[in-house]
Amino acid sequence: MDGGTTEMYGGLETMQYVRRHHQHNCREDQCTSALVKHIKAPLHLVWSVVRRFDEPQKYKPFVSRCTVIGDPEIGSLREVDVKSGLPATTSTERLELLDDDEHILGIKIIGGDHRLKNYSSIVTVHPEIIEGRAGTMVIESFVVDVPQGNTKDETCYFVEALIRCNLKSLTHVSERLASQDDIINLSI
Repeated sequence: MDGGTTEMYGGLETMQYVRRHHQHNCREDQCTSALVKHIKAPLHLVWSVVRRFDEPQKYKPFVSRCTVIGDPEIGSLREVDVKSGLPATTSTERLELLDDDEHILGIKIIGGDHRLKNYSSIVTVHPEIIEGRAGTMVIESFVVDVPQGNTKDETCYFVEALIRCNLKSLTHVSERLASQDDIINLSI
């Protein structure tokens, strides 16, 4: 069940969130974008999955393994192993921002055998009502260098496709957790 939709940002409230949290300094040789996903699960469930810097594989289907060096706190590094099928096998990432009050996660890729140089992303999670029930709007934005031999459009298209896949998986995981939560609440 894919309860949410993925879209480029639109709508006044969404644009305000993007302006507030998703401003990237984009150089001429970089591209940037923001995507939005509406999920039929309450914010606390969605955030509990998103905030896990140490377990991105819980919802990112291209991650096979993750090892965090030290405790997951601002400045921590993680080594991510990427599943086959992508033009990469590893990525080294730093936790730039983790705000449990505002529900903001910021990550910067600082190494690895891939072409996503100077990649930085911000994920924010916002409460909303979907079909009369508690839901969540997730916004993910990024900035990244355009690799030599590629255009801005090609680079954005590739990164947006990865993010869409991650957000679709986050929707499935979160809505499954919400269903389990509903079943537990009904049986109490």
